[in-house]
Amino acid sequence: MSLYKSHCMLIFICLNLSVFPQQNFELQNVKSTKIHFRLVNNLIVLPVTINGVPLSFLLDTGVSRPIIFNFFNLKDQLSIHQTELNQIQGLGTNATIEVLRSTNNTIIIGDAIHKSHDLFAITDASINFAPSLGFEIHGIIGYDVFKDFVVEVNYSQKFIKLHDPKFYTPKFSNKWRQLPLRFYNKKPIIEAAVSIEGQEIPVNLLIDTGGSDAIWLFEDSTQSISIPENSFDDFLGKGLSGAIFGKRAELESFRLSDFKLRNVNVAFPESSSVHKERIYTLRNGSLMGEALHHFNWVFNYKSQWVAFKKNSDFNDPFKYNKSGIVMQYSGVQLVKKTSWVPDKTSGNSSSQSSKTIKYSPSYGIEVVPELVISEIRPSSPAAIAGLKIDDVVISINSQKLSSLTLQKAIEQFYGADGKRIKMIIERNGVLMKFQFRLQDLLHKKSTN
Repeated sequence: MSLYKSHCMLIFICLNLSVFPQQNFELQNVKSTKIHFRLVNNLIVLPVTINGVPLSFLLDTGVSRPIIFNFFNLKDQLSIHQTELNQIQGLGTNATIEVLRSTNNTIIIGDAIHKSHDLFAITDASINFAPSLGFEIHGIIGYDVFKDFVVEVNYSQKFIKLHDPKFYTPKFSNKWRQLPLRFYNKKPIIEAAVSIEGQEIPVNLLIDTGGSDAIWLFEDSTQSISIPENSFDDFLGKGLSGAIFGKRAELESFRLSDFKLRNVNVAFPESSSVHKERIYTLRNGSLMGEALHHFNWVFNYKSQWVAFKKNSDFNDPFKYNKSGIVMQYSGVQLVKKTSWVPDKTSGNSSSQSSKTIKYSPSYGIEVVPELVISEIRPSSPAAIAGLKIDDVVISINSQKLSSLTLQKAIEQFYGADGKRIKMIIERNGVLMKFQFRLQDLLHKKSTN
């Protein structure tokens, strides 16, 4: 598997949108349709066509209506119908976000089509998750797909399959487990158990394919859900309403039916960031992409159950960013590029055996994405070394960022405890060198 599937990065979206009458998605002359997806930072990225325009959308079980990001950058190619102004709220702060509610849109996913769909378009250009992922994400879709189909999510082979419920008959081997689903505001809740400080605690978790972390828990002394002693402050991600901070720790184990994952990453978000999510007292947190991708899934919302089995990623270890740095793209920069080409004036010798070819430099300008430090954890190895927010990253361990994707660059920070990191950054037009060692705060070595 690709290493970037273990990264816990940035997108945590959970919205409560007004409910409007809707028709359904329908399959066109088939009983099921298969759609391949990209898995980036544990997030499912699907091809979706809206009003004839092909786009890339996140598939999120935790969102109730389709949302388009940064609409004003899309409006020249994408027309949406019958708009009116609305307000929504997301994780991060108490602030609301202005959106355009649009009706009568045609949405196509594989062979599934909805000919009269509502969607919400965010007008604020600053709310854009593409810089955090490294490629364009146009929006997010969830409940409307899951409510109309039996949805198979195959993380190991990177495809989803939408089955017409009228023709779907479960055929599960003894490798599969099945659990009931409960719903709150159209969001699926599953029963699980976590082990904290030697105690196994039953929990109810929202299944959230739109979160790239592993597990979030809400601290609750009445249910013995407490932050482990070995934890640290961390940046947990970015919601529609701003940055989310909290504590990061490790669970001794996480159990789903009789399947048990060990040494699982867990985050405890600050209560101010998730206070609305905690209104539903039966929910104790979220089960997210970094844990979900250890299984393959079948969701049946209409019959209110979910089935799952171990996949080839089941025994993959959980990792986290040990540098304290979060990076994202921020525009582009011009880089001088040198290449060597044959000199046509050379090689005039009459003897073929003595003929030589000389090369001359050719200079050009290349446009490459600009990668910047967007967050940095206080007292982290990178912060102690002197790195700062808005530093432009030029290279990491001698690898120029112009030749690396964002995911490959971030992989450098998920290495072993003590791994040396060398960085060249640009600050106020000056190139500067820094180095530090990764520090594993969750598995501190004994000083005895």
